[in-house]
This record gives sequence, structure tokens and C-alpha cells, in this order.
Amino acid sequence: MATRRRSIAAALASFFFLLLQLAAVSHGQLQVGFYSQSCPNAEAIVASVVRQAGASNPTLLPALIRLQFHDCFVRGCDGSVLIKGGNNKAEVDNNKHQGLRGLDVIDGAKAQLEAQCPGVVSCADIVILAARDAVAFTGGPSFDVPTGRRDSKVSNLRDADSLPDVKDGIDVLRSKFAANGLSEKDLVLLSAAHTVGTTACFFIQDRLYNFPLPGGAVGSDPTIPPGFLSELKARCAPGDFNTRLSLDRGSEGVFDTSIFRNIRNGFAVIGSDAALYNATSTVDVVDSYSGLLSTFFGPYFRQDFAEAMVRMGSIGVLTGKNSNGEVRKVCSKFN
Repeated sequence: MATRRRSIAAALASFFFLLLQLAAVSHGQLQVGFYSQSCPNAEAIVASVVRQAGASNPTLLPALIRLQFHDCFVRGCDGSVLIKGGNNKAEVDNNKHQGLRGLDVIDGAKAQLEAQCPGVVSCADIVILAARDAVAFTGGPSFDVPTGRRDSKVSNLRDADSLPDVKDGIDVLRSKFAANGLSEKDLVLLSAAHTVGTTACFFIQDRLYNFPLPGGAVGSDPTIPPGFLSELKARCAPGDFNTRLSLDRGSEGVFDTSIFRNIRNGFAVIGSDAALYNATSTVDVVDSYSGLLSTFFGPYFRQDFAEAMVRMGSIGVLTGKNSNGEVRKVCSKFN
């Protein structure tokens, strides 16, 4: 009798678990392979477009990784950053999105997807897939990402005011990440996307020449080692906003843990990266990935970075046909 009751209980548990799974699917929750039936080649099409863009201009790959961050941290991962309003009031027109690139790659992928599967694949998902592929094509990890996002019907200039900034201190950065459900470990891992790519001198001008000092004076950030400061000033003269320099000194083209050692040793280029070594909680995370033995014994940067990208990709998503979202026909404008 007891055995029979246990069997019935196990069967009921399995039944209710199945109901929960079906409910999740019916409500349009994110899932890996969301387009496997409706547009089977969707992920391959995006990967092909990203690969071609990277082959033509390798700097677009880090730009696509950055694009996911800029989309997800404003209203969630909803493609709102892709809207071009023409009146300078769209989200993308905010100065926090200065230098944002890769939008044409997203448009190119969308055009191919619309030709094959009209009205199926959202622009928000294309951003996520393109960033995932860009990570892999720079030598980073390959990983699955859940899809099923819908595109927003809103894109406001001022919404982007809340984006993390290169001038933010560690407390502000932690607060902005926490507001999006991300931990201090996520803050460090996602900042480590700077292991590839460059930045414009525009983003470090204040750190080099207009940094607030005691007594109301301004000058250079005193935490920058003198030799590195001279190196940066030689590359970025006062008023030079356009020259580009590596975010990961000596290793800009390789997806590796060098960025952590640069941050630890005072060679962070932008202020927000340097800030990661200003609080014990984030210092511990930086140090844990800095050691050469972490590659063999953990923590494992590549795996943890991939998981952090997936977590970021889940911020504020619109899912299901009952959500206040749509699947745009053209990524730069609402339907």
C-alpha cells in the first residue's frame, strides 16, 4: 500500500511539473531554441551575418557585445536602442550611447530573416544572438542563449540616463547593476568584456585632464601609475576625442583574463574598470580570475562570463503575445 501511494505521489508530481512546463511555454517564456520550428535557420543566419561583418571589420565584434549591454540596461532587452526617431528624442540619441556601433549589422540580419521568416524573429533577440556570436568570433566561449523576446513599442531619450557611465564610482556601479538584478560578480564579469576592443579618447579625457582633486582643483586621476599616465596622455592629447586605444592593454585582440591583471595592476584604461579595484567585494572577484592557475582550477572565466551574458540577456524582457510588445518588421522603427 505504501509503495502504491509513493508511486501515485510521484506520478502526480511529474504531472504537475509537466503542467508548469507547458504553462511556461504557453506564456512565451524565454527558451533555448525558441525559433526551432517557426524559423529553423534563424540562429545560423544571424551567425553568418556577424561572421561576415567581423571578417570585413573586426572592430564590429566588440561593438556588438557592447550593443547588448546598452540595450539591456535601458528598459530591458527589448530592442529599444535600435529605434531611430529622426527628432533626436529616441533612446539611441542619448549621449550615454555615444559611439554605439553595430546597428547596421542587426539591420542586415533582420533583412535576411524577414526574407525567410517574415514577422517571426524579434530585433531584441537578434541583438542577443549577435552579441553571443561576436563573443565566440573573438575567441571567447560558445554558448546557448534563450530566445523568445518581443520588441518594445517605446524608445525615449531620457530612459538611457540610467546607463552605467565610465565616470561612475564603485558604489554607483553596484547600485545600477543591482537594480537590474545583477550581482557584484556579474559587474566584474561583464566589465571584462573589455578584454577585446578599443575605446575613444573621448571617454578618458576627464580622467586624464579634468579629474576632481582635493581643494577643488582638477588634474589627472591620482590612482593611475605615473608611467601609464604618460602613456595614456601620449595617445590622448587634450581635446582629442577620436583617437582609439586598447581597453585591455597589450591584449586587445584576444579574449582572455589579461583584463583582470591590468585592472589589478593599475592599468585599467577607463574609470569604471579601475573602480572595480576600489571595493573588497569586487577586488576579490578580480583577483580570483587574475591568477594564471584559474584557467585550470577555477573559477573559470569563460564559463562564468557566458552565464553572466545570459543573465544580462534576461533583464526586463517582453515575452508572449499578451505582452506589450511586437515583432518589428524593420528594427529601426516601430510597426
